[in-house]
Amino acid sequence: MYATKYKKVLACAGIAAMLTASVLQGCGGGSKPAAGEDSGSTTAAASKDSESSAKADASDKASDVKMKEFSTADGSVTISLEEDWSSEDLGVDFWLGVQSRDGNEAVLVMQFPKGGTIMPITGMEDAKMLVNESYGIQDSAEAEVPSIPGMTNVEASTCTLESDGETMEAYLIYGETDYAFYALMYVAEKVGDDEISSMKASCATFVESPIEMEDNTTVEITDTVRWFNASYAVLTAVNGWDYNRFAGLPANDSTAALEQQSLEEWWDVTDRASADETLEWILTEGHRTGFADDGKYLAEEGLGDVAAEERQAWLLENFDVTEEEAQAYADTFAMYEEFGENAIAGWDYCRAMNLLSFYYLAGYYTETEALDKSLEIAQIMQPLFTSWDDLVASYMRGYEYWAEESSEERQAIYEDLKSRDDNPYAVDYNMTLEKTW
Repeated sequence: MYATKYKKVLACAGIAAMLTASVLQGCGGGSKPAAGEDSGSTTAAASKDSESSAKADASDKASDVKMKEFSTADGSVTISLEEDWSSEDLGVDFWLGVQSRDGNEAVLVMQFPKGGTIMPITGMEDAKMLVNESYGIQDSAEAEVPSIPGMTNVEASTCTLESDGETMEAYLIYGETDYAFYALMYVAEKVGDDEISSMKASCATFVESPIEMEDNTTVEITDTVRWFNASYAVLTAVNGWDYNRFAGLPANDSTAALEQQSLEEWWDVTDRASADETLEWILTEGHRTGFADDGKYLAEEGLGDVAAEERQAWLLENFDVTEEEAQAYADTFAMYEEFGENAIAGWDYCRAMNLLSFYYLAGYYTETEALDKSLEIAQIMQPLFTSWDDLVASYMRGYEYWAEESSEERQAIYEDLKSRDDNPYAVDYNMTLEKTW
């Protein structure tokens, strides 16, 4: 039996995936072996001629160890490790977890594709943050950098990590290719020079075989479709998706399966009927109804007669609420006073537009159905606001009401998007919206 704590290190990769809401397995062809499949014994010194310079870093000891290739389930990555090691299913087709026979060592290869995934990883810093939060990385110190074929911006460190109360040591490597960002991790009770040399030898056998994504989306990206995309571009950017394509991701079976899972988790949407029901709710009620009810009730109770700086204390004195809840109600009432009962309407309408893109990716709506309904909603919401700034300000107020936290981070994303060369908000807010598909 493998040591329990190392199995839990491997399981942490699944936790990391959950932190991102959902993940997208690679799709398409690929004739690489399945995860853990033996594709023939080899040695660390027996790779292609083009990799010889990388292998020069491997130790003599490592070069004598019998190795075999291990592959991600989607075949996009292979790496050679000792032949008596075995793979673990991490639940992510483009991640690889392998463990030594005695359970005292583990290697993880975490791939974050740069396009066409549900993972919200838009840069190396995002990948580092995800790994750090998932594994409790501490005590990092610079270490020897391995040579990895095809990978650039490689950096390495030794560190400690936490798993189920256990502290272990690790050799952690980051790098990127044109296709993906990567985190590779060797974990053991102790990591010394020999272990680092062995992992460097394995890194020299790294082979990437990018997966070509199937995409069933056919709509031309006209200005009307750009307008749709812009209405929820902030969330698209938060997710690390492509706001220059309808729905943000390639439409295929893999995307559909994981979007169905996400819709069930976040919206209780499981089929076309529940999709229609949820969309109807957000269009006829949404969070703006509860916001308006809260504002009216607080006004009737006399909160408007209380000075702004005294409202939290007044609410604490007159209602059974916590300090945080009192401040949230005070903030809600301030929005209600300044902007009226429709202060957060943009939040509901932008999310309705976003839901339609999710429904399309999940396969609950056809492309044409999603586009037709998007046009219908866009023509309703457009006259309610004067500009993108006006709409997004309403969206941000709704986010603060719903999340009970500042929208500062999302506002910064909005400002950043407007400064980009491919600014999604360059399309005229007041354009004539028309069917172009």
